[in-house]
Amino acid sequence: MIELLTPAEVAQMRPAGRFVADVLTKLAQAADVGVNLLDLDAMAHRLIRDRGAQSCYIDYHPSFGASPFGKVLCTSVNDAVLHGLPHDYRLADGDLLSLDFACSVDGWVADSALTVPVGSPRPEDQRLTAVTEDALARAIEIARPGHKLGDISAAIGQTAASAGFAVNTQFGGHGVGRTMHGDPHVPNDGRPGRGLPLRPGLVIAIEPWLCAGTDEIYTDPDGWTIRSSDGSRGAHSEHTIAITDGDPIVLTARDT
Repeated sequence: MIELLTPAEVAQMRPAGRFVADVLTKLAQAADVGVNLLDLDAMAHRLIRDRGAQSCYIDYHPSFGASPFGKVLCTSVNDAVLHGLPHDYRLADGDLLSLDFACSVDGWVADSALTVPVGSPRPEDQRLTAVTEDALARAIEIARPGHKLGDISAAIGQTAASAGFAVNTQFGGHGVGRTMHGDPHVPNDGRPGRGLPLRPGLVIAIEPWLCAGTDEIYTDPDGWTIRSSDGSRGAHSEHTIAITDGDPIVLTARDT
């Protein structure tokens, strides 16, 4: 069921959005050569505990997951692009790391992701990451009354295609509110002018993700981590946004 929130309820989501944004900023700053993925997860766990928040991941067990996730942070490295299960791995110079984090604060959820280079960045990784960020920005700009859900999807797909990247629509954005994943599903490609009319009070996570060489993916033996089928690297960008009568509110906006 698709829920439309009141302006007061959207305002109540702001602390969750700020917290998720702050945690991702701290994690991105901590991600450096030699840092263990398990240490990043422990850092996120500590920040959740200190805030009195609740993880959306640790007990999460959807149909596509082999077991409850068991961690509070997704850490996807290089050819891993989504749902990266933190494990005993130390980041190396030149790695590309995607961080995805969702948390509940006072009963409201926010969800966001970013991709950062570790050590010396590769130009091709920077371009891939920039395209996901550009796709996200264009999709957010479209997220206004008078447009439809397909316009958001089309903005993402067209941005990716113009840069030469194929789009996988198996995983995408979603409704956010009291729970992490709700209706509607927000595909990363679509036809403009189609689908759900965008109305004030709709809160969604928009999350373009791309693999450099393919739109085909597979699940790692850990039962969670999604990898590109050809071993090419992936990047992921995500914000939780609220549609209003005017400009959309980016609840997980990070300080720049």
